[in-house]
Amino acid sequence: MHYMAAHGLKRARPAELIPGTVSVITARMDYLPAATFVNPGEWQAIELSRLERPAEGIVSVYARGRDYHKLMRARLQKLSEKIAGHMEQCGYRVFTDSAPVLEAELAARSGQGWRGKHTLLLNREAGSMFFLGEIYVDVALPSSAPVAPHCGTCSACMEVCPTQAIIAPYRLDARRCISYLTIEHAGPIPLALRPLMGNRIYGCDDCQLVCPWNKFAQRSTLPDFDERQGLTGQQLVTLFCWTEEEFLRFTEGSAIRRIGHERWLRNIAVAMGNALRAGAAGGAEIQASLQARVEHPSEVVREHVLWALAQRIDSK
Repeated sequence: MHYMAAHGLKRARPAELIPGTVSVITARMDYLPAATFVNPGEWQAIELSRLERPAEGIVSVYARGRDYHKLMRARLQKLSEKIAGHMEQCGYRVFTDSAPVLEAELAARSGQGWRGKHTLLLNREAGSMFFLGEIYVDVALPSSAPVAPHCGTCSACMEVCPTQAIIAPYRLDARRCISYLTIEHAGPIPLALRPLMGNRIYGCDDCQLVCPWNKFAQRSTLPDFDERQGLTGQQLVTLFCWTEEEFLRFTEGSAIRRIGHERWLRNIAVAMGNALRAGAAGGAEIQASLQARVEHPSEVVREHVLWALAQRIDSK
């Protein structure tokens, strides 16, 4: 993630990013789909069960609906305009995961919650299943107090991480994180990490699924975050067969679209290889689908397809 080095301490100094900034207003937006089961632990159990179906592709819960960037930014913009309308003069700028902003840290310092051992923000009434956004303003506002952490001796998030990316409490090696590997990382995925990715093709929710606080996760009231048909419970073979045109059509307005068709195929190829190694049902169909991409124009896709085919039980 080169942007971290490129922006340096500007991420921790709001006034350097937006000159004149005096205060930061933080906000959260819950994103669990409205149809999510709300009995304690039920939705988490349902999501974890997907890991036991290796031929099914798993897309992180937050990415199954509309792209949150535009949606939350538009709402923060409206909120900013209302705030400015009640003041004689107020300059502002809104952000939602769109600039060098330390969102989780700002939210923690403003009392939205505390940093969990997985480094995400946790809230006693909402767990961690929410987006964060900020409004930088050039007006001095009363400070809100941070809240005490409530993780105690729990280390469930650290223990469940498939790639052991949480190397110590509150320390994450992003280079090992499946969310980073499937979304931000360009080029080949490290060989040693591929078998650990299972059938996760876009993001990873494991550390959140086992967190006790997420039994309090709140469902969104917005239809924008409802699951899109075809992105939940879909077979890897079906998703791998999408042409670039189909990928762009099916992911229009989705956060998934920004990774592009090449990374999409790369990620699914890894999952298909893992499915073959696990002896998943439909192995012949998976092999045939992979074979059809052996001569794909992208070197990255070809390399991952060949790796996946080599994972067949009968090839060992």
